[in-house]
Amino acid sequence: MLRGKAISMAINREQIAQNIFQGTRVPAQDFTAFTLDGFRENLPGSEVLKFNPDEAKKLWAQANAISPWLGKYEIAYNSDGGHQSWIEAVANSAKNVLGIEAVGVPYPTFKNIRDEISNNTIGKAFRYGWQGDYPSMFEFLTALYLTGSGTNNAHYSSPEFDKLLADAQAAPTTDAAYDLVAKAQQVLFRDMADIPIFDYNVAAGRSDKVQKAEVTWSGLFDFENIEK
Repeated sequence: MLRGKAISMAINREQIAQNIFQGTRVPAQDFTAFTLDGFRENLPGSEVLKFNPDEAKKLWAQANAISPWLGKYEIAYNSDGGHQSWIEAVANSAKNVLGIEAVGVPYPTFKNIRDEISNNTIGKAFRYGWQGDYPSMFEFLTALYLTGSGTNNAHYSSPEFDKLLADAQAAPTTDAAYDLVAKAQQVLFRDMADIPIFDYNVAAGRSDKVQKAEVTWSGLFDFENIEK
């Protein structure tokens, strides 16, 4: 938990997003996506997603006082996905701030890395992403963090989180549901279930012959309602 928070606060997300992605990605602000209904800025605990070298070093030192760090911090990624530049930038952030050896570890294909993740043999940090199938915070949180979910790659498990999420799904109003979702995410921040890095930002264009071509929550065009 301490090391996860330290690494998170050692990552200069804003700089990486601008220098590598030219704004087509933005720093993550929570464990879902900023385009979803119910999204709230500055949730308690979300300060761990802000670049804060001094606090990162402090947390790392606290972790070392409990158990000294040995070895290197490795981040696995698939080479066929265009991830090398940002993974290396993240590793360099951790290296420069925390004074540890941190490197990206390439796997030839997406299947290669997914096989090791699925078989629990990867033995290192790894990149993964999620694109929702429908516009709901629940779709992200249940898929990625609910105990026993088949897509819970981090194997995170918290009865407190599970209950808050279940209560949110049973809430009588959307506002009440979003209040509980906010509390559930605070548990994720406290436990540092994983390290959110980026949200995708929309990158789209249209012809001047098209009168209307709006982009939806997912970053894709609302194809059914495009007007020529």
